[in-house]
Amino acid sequence: MSDNQSAIRISQSAIEASAIERLAVEIAGIKLKNPVMGASGTFGYGLEFAGLIDLNRLGGFSTKGLSARPLPGNIPTRIVETHGGMLNAIGLQNVGARAFVEEKLPLLRKYDTQVIANVFGYSDEDYLEAIQILNDGEGIAAYELNISCPNVKEGGIVIGSSPLAAAKLTEKARRAAQRPLIVKLSPNVTDIKELARAIVDAGADALSLINTLVGMAIDIHSRKPHLNFGTGGLSGPAIKPIAVRMVYEVASTVSVPLIGIGGIASAADALEFIIAGATAVQIGTANYYDPSVTMKTIDELADYCNQHSTTMQSLIGSVNRN
Repeated sequence: MSDNQSAIRISQSAIEASAIERLAVEIAGIKLKNPVMGASGTFGYGLEFAGLIDLNRLGGFSTKGLSARPLPGNIPTRIVETHGGMLNAIGLQNVGARAFVEEKLPLLRKYDTQVIANVFGYSDEDYLEAIQILNDGEGIAAYELNISCPNVKEGGIVIGSSPLAAAKLTEKARRAAQRPLIVKLSPNVTDIKELARAIVDAGADALSLINTLVGMAIDIHSRKPHLNFGTGGLSGPAIKPIAVRMVYEVASTVSVPLIGIGGIASAADALEFIIAGATAVQIGTANYYDPSVTMKTIDELADYCNQHSTTMQSLIGSVNRN
């Protein structure tokens, strides 16, 4: 190899290393190669996307909500498309924490990405039992406590809409969890700042927000709700301005890292959340109509950083107030 060829290769390596550094972020001690993650409930157990995208390129992803025991979920119809979004009432169908540890995790350990286990229960005891089972799993980076699902009759939003109940569960979960604890906030509250403050004071290492908003769609011919559950969680582009506003408000209230969620389908969307105060983002509904959306978003974020000679880290919370 000539001296010129060696110099070119060294130069290319330096450029690649610089690009990687520009996208890297960190949440509660968890290093993400970039801020783009798959959102819980829309990304399966990650393995479902392995044939469609390169999981190794993802910053990470959050699994389907995992309960101590398997759940069958709600009776169909469970999903309906709306203007600018989607209503779902899946009801947290999942294989259970033990099956995830024994069957899914060994396969996920082949990939170089951060796996966050989303945890759900109907009571505090259910949550703690699921966490204790997941503590046995090798390859989990953190837990995401789902206290905000609107599509079940117990637990979920019942806990997540009360700062006191959410704080009590967070405190118990923090003691039980052997990994960083992220708590996912419900937007279906009067003041999300009060909820965030209570949960952080109780020991949460990070927050993710927002979960879906409670909505409803009715078939005008049968005059029945489209969803068998009646109501469902609204996600997609329709909720993005609400989610950005809530990230902005919570970032001004607490000092832990935030993960922004809600209608993200491009780097431009992701940047809004990051500039508002999020350290990373989760992409959800867009995965249904474009499984490659996470890959495109990573590439576009890299282009943005190059064009503006900036880094993801320096963009966090950089919004200019009017």
